[in-house]
Amino acid sequence: MGSVASGYRIRSTRWCVITGAPSSGKTAVIIQLEHRGRRVVHEAARAYIEQELKKGQTLEQIKADPLVFERRILLRKFAIESQLPATERFFLDRAVPDSVAYFRFEGLDTREPLRLSRLIRYQRVFFFDRLPFASDRVRSENEQSAKSLERLLKIGYQELGYDLIRVPVMPAADRAQFVLDQQQL
Repeated sequence: MGSVASGYRIRSTRWCVITGAPSSGKTAVIIQLEHRGRRVVHEAARAYIEQELKKGQTLEQIKADPLVFERRILLRKFAIESQLPATERFFLDRAVPDSVAYFRFEGLDTREPLRLSRLIRYQRVFFFDRLPFASDRVRSENEQSAKSLERLLKIGYQELGYDLIRVPVMPAADRAQFVLDQQQL
């Protein structure tokens, strides 16, 4: 299955990552894939933020300490992915390597997200072209930070040895079909 790194075996998986800048339509496509009967993993950061907002926290409070927040999301993603069967197909709305970009964006040490990212290999990484930026209640980014994150996400995945499959802007249903067509190659 792979070599050993830091006491863990490197897991080669059949998973497909849906990634890209904030406001690139990832979640809409994940929902499309789910409606088509595909197994998906929803974005850990979004789920965590929504959970904390329901408890009465503000977005500013949730993200007050960038290291605590980013590390919490990294470890949640890793825990979720550690429980998934590697031989089964899943579509992930962001994955562990996304944390490399977010740590860099926040000026944090990337050793931990890089180490954890090297323990899992994804079959395909779909990189979504950005849509016009749209804010929502869980998104703290803006147009400028979305551009920076887009660049950092590309660098991070490429640094980890992934060939990115670019997903152009088109309706969510068409993007979902594009992903399904590509993952079968």
